[in-house]
Amino acid sequence: MITIGQLADCAGVTIKAVRHYHRVGLLEEPPRDSSGYRRYGAQHAIDLVKIKTLVDAGVPLARIKELLAADPDQFDAAVSDIDRTLQKRTRELRRNRERIARLRSGDRLVVSAEVADYLDQLQQMGVSRRSVQMERDLWILMQSVSPQASTSWLADKLDAMADPEFRSLYLEYDAAFDWSQNDRRLDALASRTERWFANRKRDRKPGAQFAPDLKIAQLIATLAGVSSPAWDRLNEIAKKRKGYV
Repeated sequence: MITIGQLADCAGVTIKAVRHYHRVGLLEEPPRDSSGYRRYGAQHAIDLVKIKTLVDAGVPLARIKELLAADPDQFDAAVSDIDRTLQKRTRELRRNRERIARLRSGDRLVVSAEVADYLDQLQQMGVSRRSVQMERDLWILMQSVSPQASTSWLADKLDAMADPEFRSLYLEYDAAFDWSQNDRRLDALASRTERWFANRKRDRKPGAQFAPDLKIAQLIATLAGVSSPAWDRLNEIAKKRKGYV
């Protein structure tokens, strides 16, 4: 006869687990000896090993007592039923993992793969997280409101990004967020931007759609509460020059 601790060690479980199996009626609880301790025999150890094996296999505790008392045919039928339940749970877990993976992918959950790749490109360029977030919000709205137009806008944006001068303007515009509204660089930035967009309009193919990127971005920034005195100043300069977008 062995103690509860020795029994638990034999089956590879904790003493707490043994006592729990007693409470739920899975494992017979032996009487106490003259010294007040419970002593367990070989059958207890065998039953406990069976219980642990079923628990490790994912069998609910509510079904284990039924299985321990079942004849071979009943046992086989019960195990098949449990297996079907586990397969269903496995499929549900797989779907949940897929959802989690999409959540971990961030932007790819709310925008198209092409837009997500474009946002990744902005991050690789060194664009601030603030501006990337602003662009993401822009594309969420555009793809929701006008999916067809957003496709041509994205093509236009990717074409613009192929120009080193546009990438330089984008990065400087992003950096200007933190400039003073009296910073002398703002006029130079406005002039460079005006020239680039003028050349862009002149060189575009007939019938091509022009995406007003900066104006829409500024609108989204305002709606999202993302603005700065320097960006407001750039807007004023653009209006005085009749706009460059």
